[in-house]
Amino acid sequence: MERTALQRRLSWQTGTVVETVRETARARTIKLAVPGWTTHRAGQHVDVRLTAPDGYQAERSYSIASAPEDEYVALTVERIENGEVSPYLVDELRVGDELELRGPVGGYFVWGDELGGPLFLVAGGSGLVPLRSMLRHHRAAGSRVQVRVLCSARCLDLLIYRDELMEIAAYDLFDISVTLTREPADSWRGYRRRIDGDLLAETGWAATDRPLSYICGPTGFVEAAANDLVALGHDPLRIRTERFGGTGVAR
Repeated sequence: MERTALQRRLSWQTGTVVETVRETARARTIKLAVPGWTTHRAGQHVDVRLTAPDGYQAERSYSIASAPEDEYVALTVERIENGEVSPYLVDELRVGDELELRGPVGGYFVWGDELGGPLFLVAGGSGLVPLRSMLRHHRAAGSRVQVRVLCSARCLDLLIYRDELMEIAAYDLFDISVTLTREPADSWRGYRRRIDGDLLAETGWAATDRPLSYICGPTGFVEAAANDLVALGHDPLRIRTERFGGTGVAR
């Protein structure tokens, strides 16, 4: 029974695009109706497979942007120039088109209310995608865990989920900080620097609070942020990381 269930969960399924949302000039959220989809945990990802008319196939992994409670499975994809998959998903895919999915995948970089907190979510660029799933799940589940978020983007126009982050920030349980690394000085009054140990200490929890930290982004970003948290006295066993790039989960 267990083996059969696992095989079914990891088999390829077909999802139909029901809506797309332009997040930035380079990123789009794709909402899919997937018959037979049961549920997923906040933070998991799926494999996406495209098949060309000549039979050539390309696969990439994308984090799930939706909460388990949401009606549709959502993926937020950022276009990678000269990529095999992301340009099609961001620029060509239309409502009514179908996508092959396999998953959900992953059991480490996940969060549920039973894991407690407080939570510290740290994102570089589109590393915000699985953290958005956690934020949406937190609200849908009625969790009372306190959450602090620190996300970095090159400029405000490339900050995905900007309106949703502003909405979430209005709730007492959430403290959301954004830092921009290339925004003109006269158009931004918030943080304007790369994430480092000082910024993590200023916006996050003290080590004595024993937060559960999730860090997602490019490999160098994730490794530096995790090392900085450890240097600040945080328990390495309470720091969960997910990297993306040439060999990791794509966004």
